[in-house]
Amino acid sequence: MNFLSSIFGAGVRARNALYDRGIVRTRNVQGPVVSIGNLSVGGSGKTPFVLVLGELLTARGVKFDILSRGYGRRTRGVARVDPGGLSRDFGDEPLLLARRLSVPVIVGEDRYEAGLFAEKSFGPQLHLLDDGFQHRALARDFDIVLVTPEDARDRLLPAGRLRESLTSLSRADAVVLTSGASPQSFPLNGKLLWRVRRGISVTNVPARPVVFCGIARPQSFLLQLRTAGIEPVAQALFRDHHAYSERDIQDLFKLRQQSEAEGFVTTEKDAINLGGFLDALQPLAVIPVKMELMDAANAVDTMLRMIAERRAGREKIGA
Repeated sequence: MNFLSSIFGAGVRARNALYDRGIVRTRNVQGPVVSIGNLSVGGSGKTPFVLVLGELLTARGVKFDILSRGYGRRTRGVARVDPGGLSRDFGDEPLLLARRLSVPVIVGEDRYEAGLFAEKSFGPQLHLLDDGFQHRALARDFDIVLVTPEDARDRLLPAGRLRESLTSLSRADAVVLTSGASPQSFPLNGKLLWRVRRGISVTNVPARPVVFCGIARPQSFLLQLRTAGIEPVAQALFRDHHAYSERDIQDLFKLRQQSEAEGFVTTEKDAINLGGFLDALQPLAVIPVKMELMDAANAVDTMLRMIAERRAGREKIGA
């Protein structure tokens, strides 16, 4: 293992041990907390999964909010996401969640404080903790972890993309196999196994498009486009969560002219990060990522039942 990765791994193990032994205590909010996270840095599909889980909860009439760090925002502190706001103020993914699900999304570096804010504003309803697997300061009632095939053979940061080793899956309640991940590649030990299908919704795509995006795994998006029969004549790839500037827009127009393209294609997250530049790039097709949870009814039933049982057990002990 890379020397720096060894140091990083030792730090992660030491931190987890402090929580596991109760030396560093977690803090509880009143409502149940469901964490959705992963092992690696970006690209596992956390945001599409929060969307599909949110849609399933909404269909059942379960009221919930979302607690997020608000990665990439220029503001600090706890705030409710304004769906009509800008990604620089709230972060691109929280803004996308707020617009698509029409539920309260609260951003804050301290997710416990974000939870308190949510409960003061909306009552102690269910909280979805976005990107919460490593945020152990907030106690949770159910832990969902998404894994990819790459996770099984990757290394810890900084040599690889893993934020924790595979053995950390012991803390998970449900492991979501994405992008064709094999259960045999992970130490699952009786964990709930959920499978998802990912795809894209393609409509009104310009002929001979320039494809551009700033996401964690752009090659996956390009492959999905080609599978859908869309062959870009040129492409521009930016860093994840890229905030587009006027210079970027000028460069995209030059690329379109040079490649004789007839328009642009990008992701839903990039459309949010374009902000006021969105209308300037017409014709532009914004491609949303779709995720489907297999055996969704049984998965959600099991999650809600386990949460209710655990909370009833704690209340009995407290009594």
